[in-house]
Amino acid sequence: MKKIVNYCKACYDELAHKTSWPTRQQLTHSAMVVLSASLVIAVIVFCMDSFFKNVMTLVYPN
Repeated sequence: MKKIVNYCKACYDELAHKTSWPTRQQLTHSAMVVLSASLVIAVIVFCMDSFFKNVMTLVYPN
């Protein structure tokens, strides 16, 4: 049991004192980059899907 307590104390010490946490501005910037990239990828996938749907409609008409 003492090993588990020592492990938890070491983990807390590592997270509280040895880890460098990003600032709020850095987090906001990173979130905006991820959001923008996700939006661009979603638009590209939507365009590709629409294109292939139209091609398939020409190949296999109703």
